[in-house]
Amino acid sequence: MKLWVEIRLIVPEMPLCPRTVSNQTLVTEFILQGFSEHPEYQLLLFSCFLSLYSVALTSNVLIILAITFNPGLHTPMYFFLFNLATMDIICTSSIMPKALKGLLSDKNPISYGGCMAQLYFLTWSASSQLLLLTVMAYDRYAAICHPLHYSTMMSKAFCSVLLAGVWMLCAFNTAIHTGLMMLLNFCGPNVITHFFCEVPPLLLLSCSSTYVNSVMIVLADAFYGILNFLMTIVSYVFIISSILKMQTSEGKQKAFSTCSSHLIVVCMYYSAVFYAYLSPVSSYSAEKSKLTGMLYSM
Repeated sequence: MKLWVEIRLIVPEMPLCPRTVSNQTLVTEFILQGFSEHPEYQLLLFSCFLSLYSVALTSNVLIILAITFNPGLHTPMYFFLFNLATMDIICTSSIMPKALKGLLSDKNPISYGGCMAQLYFLTWSASSQLLLLTVMAYDRYAAICHPLHYSTMMSKAFCSVLLAGVWMLCAFNTAIHTGLMMLLNFCGPNVITHFFCEVPPLLLLSCSSTYVNSVMIVLADAFYGILNFLMTIVSYVFIISSILKMQTSEGKQKAFSTCSSHLIVVCMYYSAVFYAYLSPVSSYSAEKSKLTGMLYSM
């Protein structure tokens, strides 16, 4: 009886909350490592992150307001840009406030539910941006390669269907990954080697089989990373071919100017995503993941 009483007194003091399955203590709180291994840089990183987040948030809000209140911008290209800016706000806002808080404190705890919610909104918004970039590439293809049929190919109804498909497909895909993650057991340690909840470091912390999760990740990478990238490349092959066939240099310059910014964003975004995710979980590198996380989120 004495031993039983002592255990009752000790359990509440444990850092891992007592969610138990099969006599194993499961974590209900994670610790985001962030950049705690470099405390001398945390103030500098806080200033950089805050500046980048402020610029990203302000610029996206301005884009949304400009498109909303300017009737001349109510075209398919700006319709998709409006949604891209919205998803970008969701993406950065799902991780940056917590990351900024962590840079000002020694520890940055996040509840199990909060971690899963952050994982969901981050994955949903990031995957939606990949699909939107592909849709925008098709929009530029229709505008440059088929200018006379553009209004028919990119009608308001078709654009709405494309957008609804992007949002619903990504929400469904993310629900699968988050649901599979919630089926895993986390017995400790509970330190996530990142400044936000991400799939690879979470899988490394699991004390149950992650085989199904890994298979689904490979399938998602193949669709969102490789297939979407190839579709974008094919669109730009036709776009560049059409531009080269134009007779005047002015026409070429005008056509290219309508898609150059999109092409730059595609190259930067996909470079970061490929570097971060197209590798097995076993070769996960915390430093590499943090760097690429900053690139594609900002």
